Amino acid sequence: MNPLPLPRPSRPADMRVFLAEDQYLLRQGLERLLASQGVEVVGSVATADEFLSAVGESLTPAHTARPPMDLALLDIRMPPTNTDEGIRAALELRRRRRGFPVVLLSQYVEHVYLDELLGDGAGAIGYLLKDRVFDDVSFVESLRTVAGGGTVVDPEVIVTLMQRQAARGRLSSLTPRETEVLSRMAQGDANASIAERLVITEKAVLKHINAIFSKLGLAGEATSARRVMAVLAFLRGR
Repeated sequence: MNPLPLPRPSRPADMRVFLAEDQYLLRQGLERLLASQGVEVVGSVATADEFLSAVGESLTPAHTARPPMDLALLDIRMPPTNTDEGIRAALELRRRRRGFPVVLLSQYVEHVYLDELLGDGAGAIGYLLKDRVFDDVSFVESLRTVAGGGTVVDPEVIVTLMQRQAARGRLSSLTPRETEVLSRMAQGDANASIAERLVITEKAVLKHINAIFSKLGLAGEATSARRVMAVLAFLRGR
């Protein structure tokens, strides 16, 4: 049976995504969802080996041309073992080009994979549960955040991380409100969105964020770098 044609994007593509997902129906669904949101799917494969083969050497430091994609969207568990092929592909991709944007999809919350992927400290990482794809606008916005260098982690993962890492290291000095603001940052929310969700002013959000930066020892960093580093510190529990 031939796959259904992808719908025409409602606007010109503003992001190029390479997809690796072994479940055929989900892969087809993701292709259609992304296309409908103005995202160009430049490649779609079922295994990590196919993905790395397709990418080839185009992301090595010696390759100076524009990469063939803006973001890699990978399932964590793919053939042949259905264990960690996706994470291994993501790590290899970021070995070739440090900080290349990657979003991982998972059926379950699996901390070991998140910890490993955050190890390089470069940001531009997303970790989402597959249920999130049902909210197409929010899902694609998360992809754009990661493609822009941000870090986005599924809310369910955030909740379990908060339970796991309570009172660890410098994070123990954060107030409950500061921790709440930092968790929203980890989910990719901008200041205005945080203010709306927490029913406080943007000025209050900025005050909390500056306090977070200070307590995590990030006061001397550039603003964009501090935000990423604060989120990474939160996710690592340090």
